[in-house]
Amino acid sequence: MDTIFTRGPSLNNRLTLALVLSVLLIFVDHKLEGFKSTRVYLNSLMSPIQYLANLPGLILSESAQRLTSKEQLLAENQTMSNQLLLMSEKLQQFDVVVKENEQLRSLLQAPMRQESRKMVAELMAVDKNPYSQQVVINKGAIDGVYLSQPVIDDSGIVGQVMEVGSTNSRVLLVADVTHAIPVRSLRNDIRFIATGSGSLNELYVEHVPHSVDIQEGDLLISSGLGSIFPEGYPVARVTQVVRDESRPFARVIVTPTASLDRLRHLLLLWHEDDDDGGTGDEIDGESDIEPEDNVVEELEDA
Repeated sequence: MDTIFTRGPSLNNRLTLALVLSVLLIFVDHKLEGFKSTRVYLNSLMSPIQYLANLPGLILSESAQRLTSKEQLLAENQTMSNQLLLMSEKLQQFDVVVKENEQLRSLLQAPMRQESRKMVAELMAVDKNPYSQQVVINKGAIDGVYLSQPVIDDSGIVGQVMEVGSTNSRVLLVADVTHAIPVRSLRNDIRFIATGSGSLNELYVEHVPHSVDIQEGDLLISSGLGSIFPEGYPVARVTQVVRDESRPFARVIVTPTASLDRLRHLLLLWHEDDDDGGTGDEIDGESDIEPEDNVVEELEDA
């Protein structure tokens, strides 16, 4: 008969056993990828819970929008009308540039750049880990989302898909410390590597010699090297250049053009040669977020 005073293994033995099991599981997951499929199933299993967790926020947001005053709506409508007029003027110029570019490519017998498939996604959750910059979106494998898929917003590159579930996906932001992306300066086409700092408002441009022509205010865009991000999308703007001769390289700090701390609606991009049908809020043809060029670029891990 068991008594209430029966003692099991000591606390030290329990702690040692827990540590050994933890290290073993970490090794199997990291080196052997033994839980890769399990992680996908667990991510899919958590999708309904995430939707339920977001439901109160969506209800409150909808209620607040319905309570917006008529004056605010009129002011916002006027602002949007002005912005639409300005964008229409830029679009007219853009159409002329596109036609000229097609004519030049035809003369040079260069291949035409085709429009890529796009899909709108909405933010579901933000990772609370202070050392990891990740978000969850409401599109997954059933929508055709795939690993390392590029994600942008209305201002520039946001990041890439790192995990795909059935109905949602996890996106690694450009500000994450494990993230790096090839970029080039729009002003003089010099190429750099922008790496994440762990802060949503800062990126680093590393290994920049003191003699390189880089200035505050320069816009850095995706360089088109690789196979993930299209060329020409804004990535960051240079905010600080410190040339300390006692150091081998200049210290360059840039600010992401994407609003990483205010994300809500995102745009998923597909490769130009991807003819998968897909579902969801697709956008075919032109988009108001589309840049001049549309070539693919790789997002390298730091």
